[in-house]
Amino acid sequence: MRFNALWQKLWLLFAVIWVVVAAIQVGSILAFSGEPDKALQPALYGVAVPAVAYLLAWGWNRWRGNSGSG
Repeated sequence: MRFNALWQKLWLLFAVIWVVVAAIQVGSILAFSGEPDKALQPALYGVAVPAVAYLLAWGWNRWRGNSGSG
């Protein structure tokens, strides 16, 4: 499978930005908060949101009948 569909490129950009921002948030919570348990939720969202966004975009692409190669 070639990774060149527009929605995949946009998802990759979104995912990278999302993960970097989530990592900064988790890092700041761990560095400045006395409660490291508070970092768990942003860490989970940092992984789950891009995964769900990919699944939704992939499902939409398949439902619309696009081949994803253009």
